[in-house]
Amino acid sequence: MSKVWIKNGSFITMAAGQEHVINGHMLVVDGVIAYIGEQEPHNAEQAEIVEGKGLLFMPGLVNTHGHAAMTLLRGYSDDQTLQVWLQEKMWPMEAKYVDADTRAGSDLAIAEMLLSGTTTFVDMYDRMDQVAQASVDAGIRAFLTRGVIGLCPPDVQTAKLEEAVAFAKQWNGAGDGRVRTMLSPHAPYTCPPDYIERIVAAAHELDLPLHTHMSETKAEVQQNVDDYGKRPVAHLDELAFFSRPALLAHAVHLTDEEIDLLAARGASISHNPISNLKLGSGVARVPDLLAKGVKLSLGTDGVASNNNLDLFQEIRAAALLHKGVYGDPTAVPAYTALQLGTSLGAQAIWHNHIGSLEVGKAADFIAINIDQPHFFPRTDLVSHIVYAANGRDVQHVWVAGKQLVKNRELLTLDEEKIRYEAQAAFERLLK
Repeated sequence: MSKVWIKNGSFITMAAGQEHVINGHMLVVDGVIAYIGEQEPHNAEQAEIVEGKGLLFMPGLVNTHGHAAMTLLRGYSDDQTLQVWLQEKMWPMEAKYVDADTRAGSDLAIAEMLLSGTTTFVDMYDRMDQVAQASVDAGIRAFLTRGVIGLCPPDVQTAKLEEAVAFAKQWNGAGDGRVRTMLSPHAPYTCPPDYIERIVAAAHELDLPLHTHMSETKAEVQQNVDDYGKRPVAHLDELAFFSRPALLAHAVHLTDEEIDLLAARGASISHNPISNLKLGSGVARVPDLLAKGVKLSLGTDGVASNNNLDLFQEIRAAALLHKGVYGDPTAVPAYTALQLGTSLGAQAIWHNHIGSLEVGKAADFIAINIDQPHFFPRTDLVSHIVYAANGRDVQHVWVAGKQLVKNRELLTLDEEKIRYEAQAAFERLLK
């Protein structure tokens, strides 16, 4: 039996109905939260003690959309429209990837995420065996899928789908359950309708969720209308996409009717504010989505369109952006923004065992060093986390009760080696 006693700390639990900060203690037993409260725990004998003074503990962050291996392309192409960026820059470089490049990029991404407080991430890419193994080795929690693009001959479509299914079967539940899988048509505009239907059927057969990019740009929406006579939401609904639990990346350009339909179908959305801003894609209707009860979460997207994996920046952007767009400082309050990166993010990807610090939940949590000037005076720590903190304030990280970062040092990864291999991989891709 393993025990960890967080002693004399401050806690933002993100538990329902508990917006205030608790000053006290938390006990973790065999990777699960066994106690949290103001009094000392009764059964903490032989526990590893972590002194919590000067630290704020909170759930690990949940990044619900990204492409980990694209860290190798950080800064390679900036300030381009989405289609130019994809077709002329990203896809040609990605076509050069070999397994070692995907592993190097994934290791770099996981290191960056852990050091900035992300304990769970969603990833859509190819060569996903490399991403999965990197996740298992690092100890992070991951929700992974082999994204498939259907703009290819039928035999290639079939091969891609078979690869995606084989990956999903092999890795679902790996890493003591920390790795889960799903299926992913890349987007409605990159997958013919019959191909999406085949993917939906496979998801039913395997009892897995679906993930796709949707309505990221106005041009994409118009292309869907031109090609199929319908906007993406109605198109996917007709293809029975929402007959499975579904996670939609972006969903920037939605009508009132589409928001109502997504709410009725129980679909989840990954809001990627910084990537959407950087690519000029637009601003998602987050206050409207929240008002309609759509399951909303936050993602960074890939580093090549962000250009980092610091989810604290997405939390701040979500809180600030919509105040300005809606002309309403109450549009997305600080606590709501923090929920999007923690408890609501976990719910959006059907991970109800994480996302808050509550008895019985998995011990995925982080410690923030609040003995720094930008956390003073001690007025409202939730406000400070949302409007003043950043990923470099993360001091310690635990996933499933195992400490992965201690005093800003990675315990399961060799950061120096990861940086070296990522640079070498990028230089090979340039040749």
